[in-house]
Parts: sequence; structure tokens; C-alpha cells
Amino acid sequence: MPDFIHIRLLDVVDIVMVAILLYQLYRMVKGTAAIRIFAGIFAIYLLWKITQALQLKLLSEILGQFIGVGVIALIIVFQQEIRRFLLYLGSNRILNKTVGGRWLIKWSEKNKNKLEVEPIIKAVENLSLTKTGALLVISHQSELKFYTATGVEIDALIHEELIESIFFKNNPLHDGAAIIYNNRIKAVKCVLPISDSELPPHFGLRHRAAMGITETSSAAAIVVSEETGEITYFENAEFITKITPIELKQRLMNL
Repeated sequence: MPDFIHIRLLDVVDIVMVAILLYQLYRMVKGTAAIRIFAGIFAIYLLWKITQALQLKLLSEILGQFIGVGVIALIIVFQQEIRRFLLYLGSNRILNKTVGGRWLIKWSEKNKNKLEVEPIIKAVENLSLTKTGALLVISHQSELKFYTATGVEIDALIHEELIESIFFKNNPLHDGAAIIYNNRIKAVKCVLPISDSELPPHFGLRHRAAMGITETSSAAAIVVSEETGEITYFENAEFITKITPIELKQRLMNL
């Protein structure tokens, strides 16, 4: 049997793993400007191969030099997507599938307090009823120090009245996000990364910031629209619109 049709079991495993890797990468860049950049780079690569086949030496040399630094260019252009992919690999969903990962998660979370869900739900419900805009970030794996440093650190216990007062329209701290970690409100008025993903047109800056933080970290985010009072929940770069307080409570308890 010729070598080129000889397929080993390891070859099949290799193909499947590459397919899974490419699929996960596609999911992360789908709907963003990165997918168009990737398509452009792929088109240049195909053109380079065509020029090589046609022996167009000058054009092939120019394109070859471009492809030669392509890896560095890809790292620069896709740094956000690469970060998101690495965070996905280190997330609980992946670690939970291995014995060592489950032990690591249990060890890292043994000193964390159980999230006080009730005051968060009540505050969000009241903010929704009064159509008070709000952005809450709940982190369960990291303190998000890079983002808490952009705001005002308060390190306070979670209270319904405190959350409502933070986002009161006349409060100078109401702009930006409030970050909750280890059962405490770590900081308010925090600046979050803005997502460039394709979102519904009625989504505002708060929604894009909520999507941005869930794309670049394992945190979840809650947005209350000041126009409609609608509650939107963000997690793992996905969102649920018009979520009810009961559904929101279940989501937070699952964190």
C-alpha cells in the first residue's frame, strides 16, 4: 500500500485534535473584526503559494517576506483572541474534566466565601424597576486587579442598599463597573475592555463592556439598561437578554 494513503490511528487523532482546535478558534473570532483579518492573511498565503507555483519570483519573494513575519503579526493582531483562548483552556470547564484540574480548583477556592446572591438579585431587581443603569461584574476565579485599579477601591461587604446607591444617577461613582470578588465589592467606577463583537444594535456601552470582560476573563457580568430596565446576563462571551431575577439567581448560584 502506498505511503500516502497509509493512515494510522494517531493520524486520525491528530486530525480530530486540529479540527477541534480550529473550531474553538473560529468560535472566538466569529462575529469580530478578527475573522476578516484572518481571511485576509489566509488570502495572502494562498496568493503566495500560487506565485510560487507559477514561478513569479519577485512577487513570490515579497509575499514570502510578509509570510515570514506572519507569526509575529498574528500574535500582535490576535492578542485578545489568543488571551481568550488561553483563558478558555484554563477555565473550570476544562479543568473539571481532569482529576488534577478538579483538585486544583478545589484547592484554589477552599478559602473563598460563598457568594451572597440574594442582595445582588434584590438590588438588580430594584435597579431594573427604576430603570437605573448598572454594570456589575462577578469574578469567581480572579480579583481582576488590573481592572479594579482603574476605579475606586472600596472593599465592602455586599449589601442591597449599597449596590443601589452606587448606581444612583447623582452618585459620582455610578459610571463604570462595580467588581465583586470573594463576596466583597472590591471596586467601583472601573473601566472595562470594550468588545468589538457584533452585538444587537440596541446594546449600549455598558453591554459592550460586559461582553469585553467576559471575553478576556472568566468573570460574569450583569447589565441593567437605563432605557428599558432590561436585565442582561453575560458569561463566557455569551449573553442572555431579558433574564428574570429567578433565572439570574440560578446562574449566579451556578458560579
